[in-house]
Formats: sequence, structure tokens, C-alpha cells
Amino acid sequence: MKDLLTLSEVSTFLKVPKSTIYKLARERRLPGHKVGKHWRFVREEIEAWVQNAGADESMVGAAVGNSSRDRFSLN
Repeated sequence: MKDLLTLSEVSTFLKVPKSTIYKLARERRLPGHKVGKHWRFVREEIEAWVQNAGADESMVGAAVGNSSRDRFSLN
């Protein structure tokens, strides 16, 4: 069975507020699965998302060519 994470666990793992995780998941910019009212995240999908964030900055909403932003910017 795959390791599932809660929204709180993903928030801690990525070190961003829960509201940011919810927004990214709802907008389908972060891989997640809604189970009833609750979000669940597959650890491997989140780790792959972090690894690929630098390769595809549009995934995290960073402007292309804006070097003043951190490559993992979630804004």
C-alpha cells in the first residue's frame, strides 16, 4: 500500500501553511486526492512534484525568467 499523507503532514513536509496546500491541491497544481471532505496525498507523488518543480516552474506559479524567486516558490 502506498504511504498516504494528510494535508497537515504535507504542510509540515513542504514547510508551507495548510491554506497553501489546500489552494494548490484544489487548483490541481499539487497532486492530491479528495476523499469525502478530506485531502489525501501519496508521498511518492509529493516527492516527485518537489523534484520536478525546478524543471517546470509553471507548476508552482513562478514567472519564467524571474531569478529573484526561489525555484520552489508556491506563490
